[in-house]
Amino acid sequence: MPSTLAIVISLLLLMFLAYRGITVLLLAPVMAALAVFLSGDLGFLLPIYTETFMKALGGYVLQFLPIFLLGALFGQLMADSGAANTIARWIVQRLGPKHAVATVVLACAFLTYGGVSLFVVAFAIYPIARDLFRTADIPKRLIPATIALGSFTFTMTAMPGTPAIQNAIPIPYYGTNVFAAPGLGILASAMILTGGLWWLQSRVKKAQANGEGYGDHESDQYLPMEHAEEAPTKGPLSVMPLFLAVLPLILVIGVNAIFTYLVFPKTDFSPLVEKFPNVDPQKMAGLWALIIALVTACFTLVIVRLGKWEDLKETINQGVFGFMLPLFNTASEVGYGAVIAGLAGFAIIRDSVLNLAPNNPLISEAIAMNILAGITGSSSGGLSIALQTLGPDYLAMAQQAGISPELMHRVAVMAAGGFDTLPHCGAIITLLAICKLTHRQAYLNIAIVTMVTPVFSIIAVITLGTLFGSF
Repeated sequence: MPSTLAIVISLLLLMFLAYRGITVLLLAPVMAALAVFLSGDLGFLLPIYTETFMKALGGYVLQFLPIFLLGALFGQLMADSGAANTIARWIVQRLGPKHAVATVVLACAFLTYGGVSLFVVAFAIYPIARDLFRTADIPKRLIPATIALGSFTFTMTAMPGTPAIQNAIPIPYYGTNVFAAPGLGILASAMILTGGLWWLQSRVKKAQANGEGYGDHESDQYLPMEHAEEAPTKGPLSVMPLFLAVLPLILVIGVNAIFTYLVFPKTDFSPLVEKFPNVDPQKMAGLWALIIALVTACFTLVIVRLGKWEDLKETINQGVFGFMLPLFNTASEVGYGAVIAGLAGFAIIRDSVLNLAPNNPLISEAIAMNILAGITGSSSGGLSIALQTLGPDYLAMAQQAGISPELMHRVAVMAAGGFDTLPHCGAIITLLAICKLTHRQAYLNIAIVTMVTPVFSIIAVITLGTLFGSF
């Protein structure tokens, strides 16, 4: 069997079986082995596993473990300290049920842009969204799309400075930082937010015109908003001052910016290079700034709530344990990508992708990221596979075409957040489970706000970036 066909078969099976709920931790090595077997390289299977798959997996873990770990820990600290709840309820009090859709979107966006895990946000915001939508008599089926717009889109991929892992992955490949192409990122964020809100509000108006209300959902355990403080929670969620709740989010962005633009550019790294000759400070400074920012924010949260934690040890343990599955899922996909990249048939696929737009690597990059993110059902997984296999090629093409690495960074991250939310996406399946709804009930609106509007924003960024460069 031709090696190219073997790769296609393994990719299709990976997507199908992931949709059926089989863990990527098992699927990635098995599907990589299948591709090797169908390519006729069975005799090299074990060396390929130990020397290619595991080395790529291990390299990814070594590089990004601090970001996954600190991000998960920070999210858990924000949830258990009451900070996330305080911020969400403050936004609710200011906007209220009259603007239920915008309220939920902004609450999710504020928390995820501040570094809180999208899964933590979904769990924290759903009860608030449920009560708001019921009070406003808006169909419950629109809640998942509303949460997804605020959590899974522009604050994850487009907003400059976002500490999301997706925004950190291109740094070592392009030598950039999380603030890459800030002007284009802000413009794209505005497009995604405006387009998503317009769509959701149009669905609300249509439902109201048809006489459709919140609906009868027996699975809901309804608690009116005016009595929400009586709900059982973990920790002193209702007594967190707003300033202290917002402070860690400000620190994540602010400290990151200070080290990115003020400290590291003026730092003499020559002693470091002498001691660690294999380290390129220019490519690693972005990751170092993000690590320092997350450590600062976590430490601050612990200090400001000293004596008020219900169980600080349990919170820290849950946060630390929570990073392992996302990290190793993504690392396994990187290992899979490394095996695929080593097969003879991959050269044909690589050349086909790179030649989609030989004069504009931005278009080629956007298509590759979207396809791989869609296949894996993961923005971070698709982005990692694409950059692991094609990153050096894209950087060389960009340099030859006079395109800045910052623009390549922003397009790569945004494109990975396009088709990643196909039905088999783990985040979508989890979100629907949290909301107690099915794909049939809620997925169409999720697809519109997480795929259609982001894709249009990518087209706009590529067009403007091609005409005017990165800004």
